[in-house]
Formats: sequence, structure tokens, C-alpha cells
Amino acid sequence: MENKLRLEIVTPYGLIVSEEVDEVVCAGSEGEFGVLPGHVPFVTTLKIGMLTSKNGKESKYYFVNWGYAEISSDKVLMLADSAEKSEEIDIERATAAMKRAEERLKKCEECDFHRAEASLERAVTRVQIAQIRIPK
Repeated sequence: MENKLRLEIVTPYGLIVSEEVDEVVCAGSEGEFGVLPGHVPFVTTLKIGMLTSKNGKESKYYFVNWGYAEISSDKVLMLADSAEKSEEIDIERATAAMKRAEERLKKCEECDFHRAEASLERAVTRVQIAQIRIPK
């Protein structure tokens, strides 16, 4: 695997992806980070966001919902609460979830504000990632 990284995204529901890539960019809890082959090892937490993998000129997009990342010189292992490939995101369902979350936040007097806010962030992120794959 010279000049390649092994990207693995694992959730409690199973393996989402395991493939060789040239580059990975992801949303860490301390900010976005990128990984190329030969990267210094580190472990970090993930936040709700998009993961992009690049292989040559092809880019793939994934939704990642919290978790941990272990980076080594030749591997990126993501342990996420949940994750989806962009092409598997149901945009109608994500849009409906976004509208429900917005309404919940508008009426949020006795609700768990942080939970409602996280729900909205997940829905908005899923919609944005799903729209990347839709030709304009």
C-alpha cells in the first residue's frame, strides 16, 4: 500500500467502508483535519460532519455522527456512532428531520436544547452531503 491509506469507517451496525485512498478529510471535534500517507499517528474525537475520501480525481462523501478516529501512517480508522455514504442518504427523510428539528427548537422551553440542537445539526449536515451528489 505504498502512498495509500486504508480508510475504515465502522459503526455499531457494521463496516461502512474499507478501501485504499489517497487522502481523507474529516470534521474533528477540534476542527477539520486532513490525512495523507505517512501522517504522524494520533487519536482524536469526531463531531457531526462530513468525511471526504479522495482516490485520484474521484471524491467520495460520507456523513459521520460523532465518534473517534485513530490515524497511523497508513490507516485511518473511524469508529462512529453512525455513518452513511452520501448516495445512501434519503434526502426527503433528512429534509423532514431538519424541519422537525427546527420546529422543536422554536418551541424549546422545556426540552433538552442541546439534544434538539444536535438533531438539527445532524439533519442539516445529512441534507448538505446528500446534495453534493445531485447533479446541478
